[in-house]
Amino acid sequence: MRKAFAPLALVAALTSGCSLAPPYQQPSLPIPSTFAVESAPGARTAGSIEWRDYFADPLLRAYLAAALANNRDLAAAVARIDEAHANFRIQNAQRLPALDLGGSGTRTQTPISVLESQAGASGASGAPGPKTSITSNLYGAELAITAFELDFWGRVRNLSEAQRRQYLASVEGADAFRLALISDVASTYLSIVAGEEGIDLAQRTLQARLEGYNIAKARLDAGVTSSVDYDQSALLVWQAKSQLAELQRTSEQARNALMVLVGGPITTKLPTGRSIADQNLLGPINPGLPSDLLANRPDIRQAEQNLRGANANIGAARAAFFPTINLTGNYGYESPALAGLFKGASQAWLFGGSVDLPIFDWGQRKARLDLSRAQRQELIATYQKTVQTAFREVSDALVARQRLEEEILSDEDTVKSEESLSETTESRYQNGVSTYLEVLDARRNLFSAQQTLIQLKSAALQNSVSLYVALGGNRQSYSRPEGR
Repeated sequence: MRKAFAPLALVAALTSGCSLAPPYQQPSLPIPSTFAVESAPGARTAGSIEWRDYFADPLLRAYLAAALANNRDLAAAVARIDEAHANFRIQNAQRLPALDLGGSGTRTQTPISVLESQAGASGASGAPGPKTSITSNLYGAELAITAFELDFWGRVRNLSEAQRRQYLASVEGADAFRLALISDVASTYLSIVAGEEGIDLAQRTLQARLEGYNIAKARLDAGVTSSVDYDQSALLVWQAKSQLAELQRTSEQARNALMVLVGGPITTKLPTGRSIADQNLLGPINPGLPSDLLANRPDIRQAEQNLRGANANIGAARAAFFPTINLTGNYGYESPALAGLFKGASQAWLFGGSVDLPIFDWGQRKARLDLSRAQRQELIATYQKTVQTAFREVSDALVARQRLEEEILSDEDTVKSEESLSETTESRYQNGVSTYLEVLDARRNLFSAQQTLIQLKSAALQNSVSLYVALGGNRQSYSRPEGR
């Protein structure tokens, strides 16, 4: 048996290294060599920071852990990895011969009259025996290889490589979605925290304005002030109620979004969260060089895997212009007696092959090759656009980090000034120096500045999350070793 299949194994080994796929060349990178904003000295890279270390809020950590474990879209992305891996295994199995082991047994009864007529037709003669029929047996056992393609031109190998690259691209796609999920959960949570602080400020402001409204009404009833002061005080109350209702609406909607992101209601006891001022995200982050994004960003790695797969498809399309050579063979035993089936005299074998080369196909093979080349060009453009988008996202986050810090410092001074102005205006009004319209403007401006400061601090935190994600975060791969 070994001697019968040794030539086939040798040919398979000799033909496994040929490929007509073009050599892979990384596309040019249409981005600057450095970022415009320099990093702080001693800052860590995003790839060295695990998300559990980056986020200090224990409640946010609990939400992130729940999302990574239960998010339905992430589960679908991981399932697509298994799907792609199975497709790769199916295609890769065609590179090796498939062995089938089979056995058979037949028992045949032939009437004597049929045998006599066959003998008469052939000129034989003889007296018929007492039997009316003859029974014969045939048993067999064989090990067979059916239609194994000798991959001289690398067609099967390139098809397998294309499937492997799709599998690896699905791994990178799941990693990219994981990063996006971390960003969505963190940003939504920070929006909720900022909303709660805005609601608390709006409720305290509404309470203070209600007290002012009651005082204005009492003064109006006493004839001390005109209805103008009363109407202006009422206007402040209605504005505060409207702003409070809007903050409550957006906060509840954010909670609904967060519940979907984490995969549903969390039944376990959750830790206490932190305020906006006490988030303490681990930073600042060193962005490194734009070229580092090629290795750190999973979406760029995914685009590159797709491009490598397109190269393999070109190799398979080129191989279609050459002959397809298939081999078949079997080795086994045949015997009329089951007891003598595996004796040496019962050995039987077959070895054969076929060659197929289409002569005229109306340009189908050429069209398939052109299609593969066009798909590669499309994926080159997609890869370059992905790199450009990654560079822009990092650059935007770096610029926002610097400018938001300046805005927060400026708005903190604005709030202090508005608080002082509001107190002064209230005092001047009580002493009859200022009108109530000035008090109205001062209170409105103070509330607006306080709300703006809350939103700026939330935006700065969310921008830090965006920078961490834009730089690729800390990679967690779902892959099996190279899918082999």
